Amino acid sequence: MSSAAATHQDQDHNRKQEQKQERYEDGAEVRNPARESGGASRLLLPLIALCTAVTAANIYLAAPLLPLIAHDFGSTPSAVAWIASVAQFGYAAGLLFFAPLGDSVNRRRLVAVLSLVTAAALLVGATAAGTTALAAAVLVASAATVVPQLLVPLVAARAPADRRARHVAAVISGLFTGIVAARVLGGLVGQAFGWRVAFVGAAALTAVLGLATARALPVESRRHQGPLFSGLAALPSIVRNSPDLWRACVRQAGMYGAWSALWTSLALLLTGGSYGLSTATAGLFGLFGLAASAVAPLAGGLVDRFGAATVVRSAYLLAALSIPLFWLGGHVIAALFAAAIVIHAALVASHVANQTLALTTTSTPATANSAYVVAGFAGGASASALAGLAFSDWGWGGVCAVAGLWLVLGWGTTAVRR
Repeated sequence: MSSAAATHQDQDHNRKQEQKQERYEDGAEVRNPARESGGASRLLLPLIALCTAVTAANIYLAAPLLPLIAHDFGSTPSAVAWIASVAQFGYAAGLLFFAPLGDSVNRRRLVAVLSLVTAAALLVGATAAGTTALAAAVLVASAATVVPQLLVPLVAARAPADRRARHVAAVISGLFTGIVAARVLGGLVGQAFGWRVAFVGAAALTAVLGLATARALPVESRRHQGPLFSGLAALPSIVRNSPDLWRACVRQAGMYGAWSALWTSLALLLTGGSYGLSTATAGLFGLFGLAASAVAPLAGGLVDRFGAATVVRSAYLLAALSIPLFWLGGHVIAALFAAAIVIHAALVASHVANQTLALTTTSTPATANSAYVVAGFAGGASASALAGLAFSDWGWGGVCAVAGLWLVLGWGTTAVRR
């Protein structure tokens, strides 16, 4: 082949790559990041990460406040623990209906509307007179707070291919920072001013950050392809026809279920007879969750270098190590500290790897991402619900057994089916 022909082929390949970068998700057009103003492009990812932190915190807002909620309603913490599970089921339901719309509708408008609905539901929850009304408000707020999962496919599409996992990891780092903030700040604000004030503050932050992020998103030209909720109808076939996506869904369901069983029940252990801590002090324990925010960029680099499968395998080994540490932590506080760091590192490494795989394995990333996150939260919600019952009947050891079971199911199912 002559050098002139080779040069022509290289130029043609580069043009196609530039055109491909400008395409996004089945008919949606976004501007090439390289052609956008440098300042706007640099600020968008931090803003998305901050919005992700605030909105993700809403899902876990009730967990550190359960003792205060129970006292306000004249109940016991274990009797209202199901409200934390309602939040996760609501989020999973919202993902089924709203997140796939990222492939077909105006994302800016959808982010704004969902942020306002979430804020309104949180305000209603702040005025609830009983657990049923509060659970209903939490259900609606959690179903609408799917903004992070509308934004992460955009981040993945705009990132350079060799740094895609690291960009996804930046958003995931924001997500786990929000989870930590929900436990720490929620506990502190609840202890100082009451759990209702914590809900009002979360509503205000959600509205402000959601609207600001919606305004900053790039302008997209989208085509409606079929019915509005066609993405929901396509979910089963997309998962069935993509073994990589199916494997990512099942493994993250097992990992997230193990983490959720332990983390949503932790306030019951820390404020109960074993330790007898106040709600605010127990909330400070969530600072160990910052390990997840620190590990996310590292995990992104490892996925870009070694691939998703290697990172997920290592994450499962870490999670398995954390279970006996958590069991020992029922009476030894130092073991509980170590277990919290290990489980968060395992969860975020697995999440970065599996979500990057889910976003790149099909031609409809928003719909595939919805299937992935729904599977994860379904695993988390079912595990946390079972963990609440296990804590009532068998104590902290029962919670650890539930977490171990979910890890076995998540890895064992995918190891059998190839």
